[in-house]
Amino acid sequence: MTRNVGTLDRIMRLMLGVALIAMPFVSGFAIFTATWTTVLSVAAGVVMLLVALTRSCPVYTILGWRSCKL
Repeated sequence: MTRNVGTLDRIMRLMLGVALIAMPFVSGFAIFTATWTTVLSVAAGVVMLLVALTRSCPVYTILGWRSCKL
């Protein structure tokens, strides 16, 4: 896999991933009373963390985008 996620993008994805995973359990928002919203939030958070850790985004690959220096 080629790297196509830059440092700033990676940091933002890490923060967003952690927030999406934690929100259903600590926020108390009414939207998270439904199980499907909790599952969706945690799944999106895990995807964000995986992309940040591997520095490779499949959507960026499909679109031909890069946020990192060559």
